[in-house]
Amino acid sequence: MILSTNVILDQLKSYANPYGKMGRLVKEGKLIPLTKGLYENNANVSGIYLANAIYGPSYISFNYALSYYGLIPEAVYEFTSATTEKKKKKSFNNRFGTFSYRDVPVDVYQYGVNIIEEGGYSFMMASKEKALCDKLYELPPVKNLKELEELLFNDMRIDETEFDSLNREDIYFIAPKYRVNNLKYLEKYLRRNCNYGLV
Repeated sequence: MILSTNVILDQLKSYANPYGKMGRLVKEGKLIPLTKGLYENNANVSGIYLANAIYGPSYISFNYALSYYGLIPEAVYEFTSATTEKKKKKSFNNRFGTFSYRDVPVDVYQYGVNIIEEGGYSFMMASKEKALCDKLYELPPVKNLKELEELLFNDMRIDETEFDSLNREDIYFIAPKYRVNNLKYLEKYLRRNCNYGLV
């Protein structure tokens, strides 16, 4: 369970020195620091449940979400999340892993994000369509549809079966809101092609 310093101190208020008791719990590994003022009391929990709390508002996206959905073949061990209007990338390291955060446009932030509840935890994650759009947003711009196809299937190694299962209407709705070439070409690519290799 994720606990704030205030909650912990309230739970320890019967002790003569709640701060001292909290410090001992940290040393014993019963409270694990996540970031300033925030702790986790389960050493075995997955970082996926913690990412939103460590820095927010945020939702899991980019490479971690793409791997989670099987869109890319690589296992991703860094918990990558999207924020908005933070102006700079942030990264945190703790016992549970590395957590990184980067902006997406405020106009797209609210769309395509799901609340997932597992094991007593609740966290927010981009849909696979949103995760792909977020990832393309952060990459250098392509100049044409052929370059986009190479980026998707050669550089990113997007699984073509998973790509074909994307909800195109969701992408048609959200892609223009990013206002970048990569997303303009993605929408155009999906509208033009029913099969691969036709660019």
